[in-house]
Amino acid sequence: MLIERRSGRRLMNQINVVPYIDVMLVLLVIFMVTAPLVNPSQVDLPSVAKSSTPSVAPMEVNIRADESIWLRDRSRQGADEVRMDRARLLQAIRQKQQKNPEQAVVIAADKSVRYEAVLNVMDMLQQNQVNKVGLLAKPR
Repeated sequence: MLIERRSGRRLMNQINVVPYIDVMLVLLVIFMVTAPLVNPSQVDLPSVAKSSTPSVAPMEVNIRADESIWLRDRSRQGADEVRMDRARLLQAIRQKQQKNPEQAVVIAADKSVRYEAVLNVMDMLQQNQVNKVGLLAKPR
């Protein structure tokens, strides 16, 4: 009769975490020693006094509920809105851009105006090389 001897080894169902703790403590010591040696980076921010020219007041294109287009030049004091068709609007903006190529145009529309009408005006301006076109909204 043969007697089988089983080995004294059994499967272990636990993880020995002591080596991992040792590695983490060594890393912590390394970071604590090297952190004071690193120079913090400095960001050189521009100051307000360096601005040479003030920004130009934008031209305001208003689209009313009946989809009529009105133009207001904010650079003139007391400028009233003038009703325009698309051709006259482009002509007025081009004249202003000849004087100042960085002239911005903002579009303001009534709540009831369809989104498509606003996009059509914006697209027309961008196709005619008006680079700075934005939307005007009321703050809450």
